[in-house]
Amino acid sequence: MDKLVIEGGKRLQGEVVVSGSKNATLPIIAATLLAPGRYHLANVPNLVDIRTMANVLRVIGAQVEHRAHELLIDTEHANFPEAPYELVKTMRASFYVLGPLLARFGHARVSLPGGCALGPRPVNLHIKAIEALGAKIALDGGYIVAEAKKLVGTKIVFPISSVGATGNALMAAVLCDGETILENAAIEPDITSLAEFLVRMGANIEGIGTTTLRIRGVSSLKAIDAEMIPDRIEAGSFIAAVGLAGGDVTIKNAQPEHMQATIHAARQTGIDVEVSGKNLRVRSSGKLEPLHLTTAPYPGFPTDLQAPFMALLSVADGNSSITDTIYPDRFNHVSELTRMGAKIHLQGNCALIEGVDDLHGAPVMSTDIRASVALVIAGLRAKGQTEVLRVYHLDRGYEKIEEKFSAMGATIRREEGTL
Repeated sequence: MDKLVIEGGKRLQGEVVVSGSKNATLPIIAATLLAPGRYHLANVPNLVDIRTMANVLRVIGAQVEHRAHELLIDTEHANFPEAPYELVKTMRASFYVLGPLLARFGHARVSLPGGCALGPRPVNLHIKAIEALGAKIALDGGYIVAEAKKLVGTKIVFPISSVGATGNALMAAVLCDGETILENAAIEPDITSLAEFLVRMGANIEGIGTTTLRIRGVSSLKAIDAEMIPDRIEAGSFIAAVGLAGGDVTIKNAQPEHMQATIHAARQTGIDVEVSGKNLRVRSSGKLEPLHLTTAPYPGFPTDLQAPFMALLSVADGNSSITDTIYPDRFNHVSELTRMGAKIHLQGNCALIEGVDDLHGAPVMSTDIRASVALVIAGLRAKGQTEVLRVYHLDRGYEKIEEKFSAMGATIRREEGTL
């Protein structure tokens, strides 16, 4: 099992190119099941999670070819509406196929999901939305079995904003009879990107980018080509890395309009972020001001950057705090950062961070995608050597991150680990 070995203390310089968005690509891959045909997806990140979703489609009967940063998908002969436990258990986003399968085939059998250890994340909102559209739902041996001769439009009010449930309901609704209204819908760029993809397929959707989506069902959709949006979480992670290690880096192929909360937070810590089109020039002396952050649904500060910014604030000049309102249990990285000398105390869903002068290298363990990158970022600053173990989590969400940091001047390498 691979590990990353980092010699800290090197300032970051040069350029780095942001990959396509994993969180936007995954539902779009699922959406290709809605209409038989050939799809060409460009700017696709080469990640474990993308390969997992490709394998889910292959089980269903699609042909999928992965070429570097392209996906060629042919769903013409997809005819087996089931997503097996062996794949869905490794990645929660596989559950996105429920809505498309049900809408196209009238039947779906999808395993209950697994994925990162972020505390309980039930799929009840997905299921209730699908039921509201007229599906009959049963649980059979750990699988959700959904049946509906024809889905029928209705009004769905989500009790909380949910990206996954919004995406699943949206994909199911585009082929419904009649009109569906989704209220308190998620407005993350992932959902906006999905909705725009569906419209180009022929769907009738109003209110894109707002919390109220109005979908008028159509009889059929068509296969299209599309380019994936840049990954705002990867770009934000690079901002945190430059802020912590110090340096001067241009982050290319970003989408700054998706990152306003992140850029604002970084600037509050003293990091200089200059926006120029789709590029971000990030400069930092490594001396940081404390900050009090609260995660929130988009356009608020993203929960996926909570861990990287905790690493950043661990060396701020004063006391900081981060409250996670999205995943209250998403703090497995705290004990590992503490091993590196950080002073962090948890009070419920709030981390109180007392800034220290510096971090120190240590062996640390990855527990989820974003915790992994936080530990790598901390290692870039830490004195001495840091070993980040179990980086298979990292590989689910960050493409060749050691190569990207090496190109910026970091001393980082991948080795075979023992755990």
